[in-house]
Amino acid sequence: MKDKNINELIEAFLQAKNSENALDLLKGLLTSKELDEVARRLQIVKMLKAGVSQRDIVEKLKVGIATVTKGSKEIAKGRFKSI
Repeated sequence: MKDKNINELIEAFLQAKNSENALDLLKGLLTSKELDEVARRLQIVKMLKAGVSQRDIVEKLKVGIATVTKGSKEIAKGRFKSI
């Protein structure tokens, strides 16, 4: 069931077709705090891929080192190829 739900979520984003519809979907599914957290995690990944140190990311984004380390580990697994 979990995979089915995730696949349906992915399909909903693919059907969004534009940024306005995607934002509407995100705002409908997530609280504003959750949306901010997801957006911050994307910034972490982008900064890591740009070579910014984990400590600098922690200071600049005011996040915990564990959150940054998780992003780093996911990059090491080969995720975020399109970012």
